[in-house]
Amino acid sequence: MAEAPDFDLVAASLRADATDNRTFLEVLAAKLETALPGGVEVRRAGGLLRRDHPVTDITVSLGDWRFHLGAHSGADVRAERTHLVGGIALKSEPMALDAWIGALAESLVAHAKANSVAAAALHQFLS
Repeated sequence: MAEAPDFDLVAASLRADATDNRTFLEVLAAKLETALPGGVEVRRAGGLLRRDHPVTDITVSLGDWRFHLGAHSGADVRAERTHLVGGIALKSEPMALDAWIGALAESLVAHAKANSVAAAALHQFLS
């Protein structure tokens, strides 16, 4: 069974590109899509005639939690965490980006401890 990575290492990896929100969203989306196939939904802006298709929203589903990060009005990023029970949203709470990153890292580590496939994917996320 693969050992789950350390919480601090996961949190540091998530925070690595947080200084530039657009880059942060792009890198985070790519890392999460690779590490958690089927557990991440990424929405992108644009249409057929746009050169780029920047990430506008990232939603990560881990157990009883859904983490949402959305780009709003240019550089502004809004973070939210929702508690789910039986697939029903009980409570959604807006969070500061740093707190959201910490909560996501905590959930990723807990998920990896319970699942060897998730642990291997989290190791891939960190590389």
